[in-house]
Amino acid sequence: MKKHSNIPIFIPELACPHQCIFCDQKTISGTHTIPQPADVKDIVEQYLETIPKNRTINIAFFGGTFTGLPIELQEQYLIEAFKFIKRDRVSGIRLSTRPDYINVPVLELLKKYNVTTIELGAQSTSQEVLDETGRGHTVDDIRDASNLICKHGFELGLQMMIGLPGDSYERSIQTAKDIVSLGACNTRIYPAIVVKHTALEKLYYEERYTPLTLEEAVEWTKDIVHIFEKNNISILRMGLHPSDELVIGKSLIAGPFHASFKEMVMTQIWKELIDAELQSLNSSFSDKIKITVSDRQIHYAIGYRQTNREQLVSRGYNVRFEQNPSFSHYQLNIG
Repeated sequence: MKKHSNIPIFIPELACPHQCIFCDQKTISGTHTIPQPADVKDIVEQYLETIPKNRTINIAFFGGTFTGLPIELQEQYLIEAFKFIKRDRVSGIRLSTRPDYINVPVLELLKKYNVTTIELGAQSTSQEVLDETGRGHTVDDIRDASNLICKHGFELGLQMMIGLPGDSYERSIQTAKDIVSLGACNTRIYPAIVVKHTALEKLYYEERYTPLTLEEAVEWTKDIVHIFEKNNISILRMGLHPSDELVIGKSLIAGPFHASFKEMVMTQIWKELIDAELQSLNSSFSDKIKITVSDRQIHYAIGYRQTNREQLVSRGYNVRFEQNPSFSHYQLNIG
């Protein structure tokens, strides 16, 4: 099965009709200039030089509200991207947009240029959360857009954000369940953070908004991951992309941002798996143990900064981890 690679073209806030209280796309994406249609060729060519030839490659328009652009400008971007499809240099086009900027004419245009995946920034399926964050659309808009996208044969992606104003653990879990029921093929899970020059920054300093702690965000995401994996929904990202603006703290005010967020979530998942397996073993089981897992999962099983290994050592186990390439995703053996 071929691995996938995206060639990202960020168009931050271009055409977005609303300024959500959490949003400063230029900071979050690390992009401060907006590529023009004529720039697409050079961007794609530069990426193609570094991507292995045996991958499935898509051109991805991210960061803005692509389908909110004037139709002529949408087509200009698509024409440039489609040239690479016609020459069999990329497989398709994916893009992100808002639920209230999806309609039949837009979908017909996207189909014409071989757009394969449409990601909607749903963020939450709680109307209270959408209202408090200034999203400017309704839960019905999410449902209607999702139905149209699936009906027209596109792959549907639904992004969610946890810890927004008005959110709760229960509401985030319900959002994940709704993403499943709406027919999404893939998703992204973003913890809400406070960045400079946003309305959320003002609320934070006025003590009217408290972001999740990193520990809370990891715990919520862990439970959400179980929902998506149980329903075979691909999780494309956990946590925000670590742009320089966020990593070195230029624009991050507060909130659960961490460059290794996914690793922390997977560490917690594996901690629970290992603890459950140990509890199921006979009480006379030796304290000297060997834990065997898939080679793709061993890093997570050992844990972020080896926290799972150290936790077991602190409990008196003489533990050794081994990898087995034939093991499946969460397959585990303790012997």
